[in-house]
Amino acid sequence: MGSVFDTVLRPAIVAASRSERIKDASQRWPVTGRVVRRFVPGESLDAAMAAVGAELADGLSVSVDFLGEDTLDESQAEATVTAYLALLESLSGRRPSPAGSLEVSLKLTALGLALPEHGAKIAEENARTIVETADGLDVVVTVDAEDHTTVDQRLAIVRSLRSEFPETGTVLQACLRRTEDDCAEFAASGARIRLCKGAYAEPPAVAFTDRRQVDDSYQRCLRILMKGSGYPMVASHDPTMIDAARILANEFGRAPDSWEHQMLYGIRADEQRRLAAAGARVRVYIPYGEQWYGYLVRRLAERPANLGFFLRALAG
Repeated sequence: MGSVFDTVLRPAIVAASRSERIKDASQRWPVTGRVVRRFVPGESLDAAMAAVGAELADGLSVSVDFLGEDTLDESQAEATVTAYLALLESLSGRRPSPAGSLEVSLKLTALGLALPEHGAKIAEENARTIVETADGLDVVVTVDAEDHTTVDQRLAIVRSLRSEFPETGTVLQACLRRTEDDCAEFAASGARIRLCKGAYAEPPAVAFTDRRQVDDSYQRCLRILMKGSGYPMVASHDPTMIDAARILANEFGRAPDSWEHQMLYGIRADEQRRLAAAGARVRVYIPYGEQWYGYLVRRLAERPANLGFFLRALAG
């Protein structure tokens, strides 16, 4: 299944993520809408907060993402900031234990990074507004990953934000060939790093394309993070990576509150609760908003198990 998925299905799914025609059709299908709710709780803030409440009640931490990216209009970027400020206000009414249980994730392209003039400056200013507000409300912020063309700008902005707000985290993708070096830098600086395999179709010049190579890279990067002085966030549903994280944490004498597992809303919920019951910190990534299509399709393109899970839900 792996080779067929990588060579045939994954490119087709990624192509579908860029198709407006398929997007429009999928949004009109009632059955699709019902299945999407398994993975995206809704388009409204109220829907997201209902999901947040349910996860917190089960002893899990949360990371909430207002979906959006590739903003090419400054007013749209400002609207995204407004949406995050409303989200933070809603989260501020909750005081779960332990500290750090509340997080928001944001994409810099949603904040204006791709704007034709001064995009990086606008995105950093918008991100700073969100991070500063979150810091005053005891909510942490992670700057999400996007494709490889944005990495240098994103990490430069993250370094700038961390100089004032050191709890600001970011995401590194094991599929990229550069990521071991990035892990070494951020692990040494004590950063919060979410390590994922990668959800974007990247060229072989900058990324590993073979699944086994990506898995090997993930474990090498995870070792660097666990050995470092930062806070590793293990974003994977893969049982092999989950076990590797536990083994490495034990090897380097990490306390349970010095790292965490992260999983997506609607994926392996039973495993999320099993890990939490065993004493691990587990954070659930909760996306919401109208721009759910690109997010969902990239999740399907990540690995065969995600596609199979979605198809079973659709059949059900």
